[in-house]
Amino acid sequence: MTELAAAPSAPLGWKERARRIDPRYLIAFLITLVLVLAQLRYHIVGGYERLAVALLTCTVAEALLSWFDRGKVVNLQSAYISGLSLTLLEKPQGGALWPIALGGWLAISSKYVLRYRDNHLWNPTNFAIVTLLLVAPERISVLSHQWGNDLATNLVIWTFGLVIASRVRVLHITLTYVASFFVLNTLRSLVLGQPILPEIAPITGPMYQLFVFFMITDPRTVVRGRRPQMVVAVIIALVEAMIRFASDQAWPLPTAFNAAPALVALWLVGPLAKWIDLRHAGPRKSVPAPSLEAPAAPPPVGRESSPVASGAP
Repeated sequence: MTELAAAPSAPLGWKERARRIDPRYLIAFLITLVLVLAQLRYHIVGGYERLAVALLTCTVAEALLSWFDRGKVVNLQSAYISGLSLTLLEKPQGGALWPIALGGWLAISSKYVLRYRDNHLWNPTNFAIVTLLLVAPERISVLSHQWGNDLATNLVIWTFGLVIASRVRVLHITLTYVASFFVLNTLRSLVLGQPILPEIAPITGPMYQLFVFFMITDPRTVVRGRRPQMVVAVIIALVEAMIRFASDQAWPLPTAFNAAPALVALWLVGPLAKWIDLRHAGPRKSVPAPSLEAPAAPPPVGRESSPVASGAP
């Protein structure tokens, strides 16, 4: 009896290999690229002890909480991304390290505490920074214009950011928010009689780059469906424009609203949109384990998988 020899599989081309890369690694690469460029060009980290504290706190918190909650230590890429994001965005006064450690713990613990139907509602880094700004505005600030609008630096970050966002299938969220930002803030400048360019220039700044590529597109906290995702992006841009308009009118607002209107807008809108989306989806249905005699049961109808596995900031 002759056996058929298995035909050797053809080697994969570089395009196919690139398509098979776990999107979480692409996100981690982009945030690492942002930090390296910022540090080499502007020394923006403010001391490597901040980076060490942020990464250590986030990874240890993720390991402990996942082991307690799930009985195993999960992939720590999410903690790595959160640690780098906090290092870039959070600026403690006087070089204190405790706000970095507290921010890391708040970011990771929010994923395990502030949940609805086994989904966390806030982007971890967004929750930590806005919460600290609301509670202790005299102790911390956020990254603003510290690396300016250097063309070469911005070109590298935006090029890689757009390519990776397209690969992760969240480019429509980024572009919708950016377009809404331009339209709404152009209208705001016309209403207030102010020059347009200063009103739209912040979109090229470091805080907004991290915002449009890592926070508003977080696959674990965005709603399901392309159109609803774009609608939520427009609403976030609208709330941000309203906050900036109120700040222009000198309304009495918490420091966080004046310092980081985009982060506050996401902090307010994102969890509510996610909660509504999860509630509309209905309760989870349990799937029985497949037996040895029968093929695996198909997933329940209505459960859409995220384009990216858990691991966003």
